[in-house]
Amino acid sequence: MDLGLNGKTALVLGAAGGLGSAIARTLVREGARVVLGDIDRAALDRSVSAITPQGGEAFGLEWDLANLQDINPKIEAIEAHWGPVDILVNNTGGPPPTTAFGQDPALWNKSFQNMVLSVIAITDRVLPVMRQRKWGRIITSTSSGIVAPIANLGISNALRLSLVGWSKTLAREIASDGVTANIIVPGRIATDRIKFLDEQKAKREGRAPDQVAAESTASIPMGRYGEPQEYANVVAFLASECSSYVTGSVIRVDGGLIPSI
Repeated sequence: MDLGLNGKTALVLGAAGGLGSAIARTLVREGARVVLGDIDRAALDRSVSAITPQGGEAFGLEWDLANLQDINPKIEAIEAHWGPVDILVNNTGGPPPTTAFGQDPALWNKSFQNMVLSVIAITDRVLPVMRQRKWGRIITSTSSGIVAPIANLGISNALRLSLVGWSKTLAREIASDGVTANIIVPGRIATDRIKFLDEQKAKREGRAPDQVAAESTASIPMGRYGEPQEYANVVAFLASECSSYVTGSVIRVDGGLIPSI
């Protein structure tokens, strides 16, 4: 299937991590020109180095999403290099594991700026040209906690859910301009983030990480953690011409983990 991504410019945030890196590689493989944004310069360089030998077009931008003043210069650099952004993949790191109760307001504020306000501000920056050109894709990666809140991820559950309301509202506002906005929800995908969360749970409960991972795996109907590539494949579809009538949706990539309809 031709996804129609040749020559499209994509910006993938959080692109040095497991999910972001897989998404960037997949979009490049489908013919897109990809800008990888991440705060971790060394990991970002490794991700770009893994892509360019394939013959694809990619470059990295060291990007601290907490610094909203950086948004305009970063987008201007992309536009000067390849032109306007056609595809935006909003993928941010998660906050530390916490209960919902008793957290410092400063932590809530910092997490909101990193995970929510940055996403909204970057999207607002690239949307006008998408609407003018009558084509664009806004894809926002969240967490299964937006459907079934995850214990000890209180801040993540709350803030990621706010992005769902934002994206659904936005989708109606921009649909007639040929721009789509969708939420994608990972279940237990085998990334460093999931490994970290398993290790933290094991530490809290005085168990071995392998025990926690085995218990988690047993709760997944497919009987395994997902691969980052499987998640990236769905993102690539949502970024494509083929998804032109899909907007305002919440797409799960979870191996059947979330039990609700």
